[in-house]
Amino acid sequence: MSAKRIHRKIERTPDQRQGLREIRDRFQQERPSPEDLLARGDATEFVSLGEYLDLRAAMLFLKKQREQTGLSLADVAQRSGMDRAAISRLENGVQVNPTVDTLYRYASAIGAQIGFSVRMG
Repeated sequence: MSAKRIHRKIERTPDQRQGLREIRDRFQQERPSPEDLLARGDATEFVSLGEYLDLRAAMLFLKKQREQTGLSLADVAQRSGMDRAAISRLENGVQVNPTVDTLYRYASAIGAQIGFSVRMG
């Protein structure tokens, strides 16, 4: 049985909608690079797609392990000392650049270990 995704409509004022349209239009015209966005302060950091996909794969594996052991988000929150909402964001890919400490705490809370490897090329 798969979980049903729930999408909530974000209510915005006409001014907010207009502001978002202006931002979208500006980005479509300028097509700034990540470096441009960082330089002018429109972004604070970027995570490469490869890094994001690696993290997502690891988190999907860990989430599956959590579910197979019967642990709830509340259980992991209690064991790790992390906020339940933060754990949910981590599992669902919203937190795209967690600290190593966060990953270790999550893994430890579900009885797993994280290891790193270095590859050249």
